[in-house]
Amino acid sequence: MSTRQYHHIHLLFGLVLVSFLIIGGARVILDNLRNNVLWQNNKYYSVRVPIIVSEDEAIEEGCNVFEGKWVWDNTSTYPLYREDFCPFLVKQTTCLKNGRPDSFYQNWRWQPNLCNLPRFDGLKLMEMLRDKRLMFVGDSIQRGMFESMVCLVQSAIPTHVKRSLQRIPPRKVFKVEEFNASIEYYWAPFIIESISDHATNHTVHKRLVKLDSVSKHSKEWQGVDILIFESYVWWMYKPTINATYGSLDNIQEYNVTAAYRLALETWANWVESSINPQTQKIFFATMSPTHLWSWEWKPGTDDNCFNETHPIEGSYWGTGSNLDIMGIIEDVVRQLKVKVTLLNITQLSEFRKDGHTSVFGERKGKLLTKEQRSDPKNYADCIHWCLPGVPDTWNEILYALLLQDYRAQ
Repeated sequence: MSTRQYHHIHLLFGLVLVSFLIIGGARVILDNLRNNVLWQNNKYYSVRVPIIVSEDEAIEEGCNVFEGKWVWDNTSTYPLYREDFCPFLVKQTTCLKNGRPDSFYQNWRWQPNLCNLPRFDGLKLMEMLRDKRLMFVGDSIQRGMFESMVCLVQSAIPTHVKRSLQRIPPRKVFKVEEFNASIEYYWAPFIIESISDHATNHTVHKRLVKLDSVSKHSKEWQGVDILIFESYVWWMYKPTINATYGSLDNIQEYNVTAAYRLALETWANWVESSINPQTQKIFFATMSPTHLWSWEWKPGTDDNCFNETHPIEGSYWGTGSNLDIMGIIEDVVRQLKVKVTLLNITQLSEFRKDGHTSVFGERKGKLLTKEQRSDPKNYADCIHWCLPGVPDTWNEILYALLLQDYRAQ
């Protein structure tokens, strides 16, 4: 072989080697871009990408996403996450782990009458939340919605993207570092101040609320970019509630609906005086229904949500949802000058008698004993929801509305 041929072969080998390196590097970069992350200086960074809302993700004009029906969907992509793959769930919601024998409740998908909900995209949501805070405010029902959102997001982001969950009573904070974003929960069962505001040491039996003040709570809400409020079930323990209005020494017994209106008006005053509608979005989730009496959907029976495996079909409105409270929410929100979007989860959740934790949850922080589980009449929880489950749909709708707002900008 001549010297000239040797140099040609050596040069060709070098070009081939460089080509392989370029192609390999490009593939790594493309794979990382597909996962929205880049590795730089021994750390992963999220890549800022434009948020494109396709026609398929848009809610068609005239479509009410809260009107529709539940359809069976046991595809490989539904439910949107697995209970055993989400380490952030609390024992109250992990029904399968707690012994529930069926998982049918995970495979019902909400189908609006006149359009389709966009499929939840956790990475797209995180891009919308980049450098922002999203906070759920309310009771344990709202905490379930928070945990649902955390599971929806954490199942979508790549495993090497750093995320953390901090418990800072009365808050829980889920952070995704690479997006500088947080999804948070704040315990305020009445929204206004009450003697039940301690995150762990509280009781529904001795209710006392301060109808004219949210100042202690609102310090935690100040400046949050997206707020989702909810408050219902704690009000409904008895037809009356002890409360103060003005003087802390003057405790009076109020009718619950009258007290609820005063409380919501106090909250509304805070919204109008404190929220910047140019930079903040406010939602109010309507009541999450209970299913305590099976005679309401199955006449002649004397049970509850225990052993239910399918949604109610046809029109239904049970006593677990209070029409007076519903009217107060709609009335107060309608009069606000600041835009507040109603998340009308009530009717769609009314159908889901099958989705509650029943005897496969907790009571007073402990899983039910074998003896308690054998007595569903007294121990079934027909208030809280299993996850994955109904609260995921609430978040799918929230996501769809956030997309819609983003598209309209």
